Amino acid sequence: MHIRRLPDPVPPAQHEIPASYIGRLATLHGLDINDLWTQVTEREKSGGMRRVVVPERLAALTGRTVHALAGALPELRAPRPDWTMFRHQPQTGCHHCDARHPGGKVTRLLPHHRYVCLRHRTWIGPPDIDHPAVDLTRLPEVVDAQRKHLRILSRYGWAATYDAVLSGLMLCAHIWSVDGYPVPFGTWDTWDDRLDLLIPFDREKQDYIDYSTSRMFAAVYPEAVALAPLIASPHWRQLADGTKAKQARFFTEISNRVTYPYRPPDRKGDAIAHWSLADSWRPPSQPLTTYTPGRMRGKLPGLAANRLARHEKAAMWFNRTHKDLGRTLLFHSHLKPVLLRDREHRYEKWEGTIWHSTRTDDLMRKEVAEMRRASEAKPPHLPQQRTENEESICTKSDGTAQPISSPRS
Repeated sequence: MHIRRLPDPVPPAQHEIPASYIGRLATLHGLDINDLWTQVTEREKSGGMRRVVVPERLAALTGRTVHALAGALPELRAPRPDWTMFRHQPQTGCHHCDARHPGGKVTRLLPHHRYVCLRHRTWIGPPDIDHPAVDLTRLPEVVDAQRKHLRILSRYGWAATYDAVLSGLMLCAHIWSVDGYPVPFGTWDTWDDRLDLLIPFDREKQDYIDYSTSRMFAAVYPEAVALAPLIASPHWRQLADGTKAKQARFFTEISNRVTYPYRPPDRKGDAIAHWSLADSWRPPSQPLTTYTPGRMRGKLPGLAANRLARHEKAAMWFNRTHKDLGRTLLFHSHLKPVLLRDREHRYEKWEGTIWHSTRTDDLMRKEVAEMRRASEAKPPHLPQQRTENEESICTKSDGTAQPISSPRS
């Protein structure tokens, strides 16, 4: 198939998915997106209906080398990346980065560790409703947390870091969802103050504007990253799984980073104690789903109706009550991998799964003992860890290839 080069083949953005890039090229040249998609793709070899990009055809269309395209588009890389290192759902990134790439919305497949654009100091966060990225100029601790996150990644690898940061977010969400605290002031007050900047109240409209669950994750992100080294470190995991004296050292260190205990003595349920009991001895949690390359059509679908409905419902309750904020995070799909560590739904409703993640009762201890005996009968297996590295999610203006890997992530 002979493919003519486009007159203005703009460069792809870093970590952009091919359908997004080809869609922007079609828009800039007044072409039909699906027709252009068909020209540069072929049916997947498995015989399915999905179409995957042929790197040589896209190179002929843009006049760029396959190597240069693969540096920005993960789907074109050979060998294929380990898709578990990436979020399973493509999303928009930093709007300042995207402004450099004409032709429409830029959709990227970001690695798990990318929450903040360090170049522009904006919050990207987990996939959510496509609001513009949040400016973090007034919240420098959130930007610093991303740098700490990258250092944890460099030390412990992507799998342990993925589990540690998600577990940290989950524990912070539990702390933020308690009705009735043991002390008058605590970490939750810091989160409330941050949230006032992330989701401000419009006094004229008497309503909160720009609500997004992703912004709520930004409020707890610094403390989640502060907890992450304790969760990723084999030393601290051994203390958490050790004798009462060793566990006391672990809980003391936890209390140096967040307010703990976070419940009054007369209330049951403790997510941190549950993690120490049931999860500290287990291997890191893996993503429940992974990204699948290719698609049937080049035009990207719009926002799913069920996602929009969930967002509108969450925004309604936030505007009405502005309470129990951590509960909203616990219901977000971003935390499912650490709430469903066994990958099985044991309860009819999600509230049961959340409750289970705080259990430390005798029945829970008996269940954990049985799980440990079963796991000790099997040889341990840890997946090979790789790191997906980049300094910025921006693409160089001259269109040259970004390195696929670098010493630091």
